[in-house]
Amino acid sequence: MKPKKIIDLLFPKRCSICDTVLPFLQGEEGICGKCKKGIRYLTGSLCLKCGKAVKEEEEYCYDCSHKSHLFVQGAALFPYEYIRASLYRFKYSGRQEYAGFYAKQMAERLTPLVRRWRPQALVPVPMYRRKKRLRGYNQAEVLAAELSKIWNIPVEKGLVVRVKNTRPMKEIDGAERQNNLKKAFKLAENDVKLNTILVIDDIYTTGSTVDAVTKVCHEAGIRKVYVLSVSIGHGC
Repeated sequence: MKPKKIIDLLFPKRCSICDTVLPFLQGEEGICGKCKKGIRYLTGSLCLKCGKAVKEEEEYCYDCSHKSHLFVQGAALFPYEYIRASLYRFKYSGRQEYAGFYAKQMAERLTPLVRRWRPQALVPVPMYRRKKRLRGYNQAEVLAAELSKIWNIPVEKGLVVRVKNTRPMKEIDGAERQNNLKKAFKLAENDVKLNTILVIDDIYTTGSTVDAVTKVCHEAGIRKVYVLSVSIGHGC
């Protein structure tokens, strides 16, 4: 038996949705049979700017119709409420292996869109250095690394750095979010030779974080910034 198979046998993989132990031969899929049958993607009418679900007659979600975002366009794979528990384990319980499943699913459903965007690099949303050290990893970096393997697009994880330890965005409202993110990011490189990038994150809510990242990228001469996330909140 190959070493990898022995490892999988001794340390069985878990379903990336419900976290149950997967049967030995089903581990490569990253999802159990029950969750595979009931998997719920983001479908239907979507906001033309950020990708949130909207009513059929609407082109833009409430947020995007009331605010001018700096990024060009965004997309996501799952509704946040559906994948919330999985993402929590991915971020806070060390389930980094979920990234492989997320990346494969994103590639299956979103590759045509990404090809149209033609990004030169994947840029994971950075974490504050101390927070990353305490957690042990940046989930956006882990996801970007898996997507890079599939799309053969390089990851520029050191391009943007977070220099301010901001409060968790879920704890504050829209106005506070913008103040919270002022001067939170900066470019780590002086001579950036990129025109188009794809920012990678696990969750998209109001777009405040991505706009802050986009702002410093624009200041460095990066003209087009697109956004891709595992999940996204409601459109209204």
